[in-house]
Amino acid sequence: MRRDESAQATTELALLVPLLLVLVFGVIELANAINQAMTIAAATREGARVAGALVNGGGALGCAAGNSPNASTVDPLVIAAVERVLTASGAQVSTASVTDIHIYKATTTGGETPGAVNVWIFSAAGGPVVAGEPLDFAQQSSGWPACSRNNVTPADSVGITVRYVYRAYTPLRLVAAGLATINLSDTAVMPLNATR
Repeated sequence: MRRDESAQATTELALLVPLLLVLVFGVIELANAINQAMTIAAATREGARVAGALVNGGGALGCAAGNSPNASTVDPLVIAAVERVLTASGAQVSTASVTDIHIYKATTTGGETPGAVNVWIFSAAGGPVVAGEPLDFAQQSSGWPACSRNNVTPADSVGITVRYVYRAYTPLRLVAAGLATINLSDTAVMPLNATR
């Protein structure tokens, strides 16, 4: 007697296909999340590099009349550098999913100095104009004005933090509710360009 094994094959396929789909969708989500995390890391590094180079905007240090004549342009230029990386060709990051960007005076361990933090939040074309284009981020609070940044040895260090909400793309987000959104964050710290 010959045994018909088609029912067994169908059962095995029915059990295997969902597992394969979860695996494929998981790989796709992981690749997307890593790609976006790398873009955010590049944006924070670029922001820290620009902040380190611009220091207080030029001129004599200090917030008195005649000092730091371009201080008001420093943070918008830093945010513009961050936004340029986030929106670069091929980047999959949505600026609307960036919850906030912090520009802060870094402690020796790289943390935020309490009270010395400038917070920028998403506001589509609602920010200051840089190079003829409005930024998609507006300043919410200012605790560390550019004119007070010190680049005389020992120089201050600037930190840039970008917080972002990753939103899942695949149907896996419907099966595993915890994967629908994932909070990502990256920080870069750089000393201000020191003068002797």
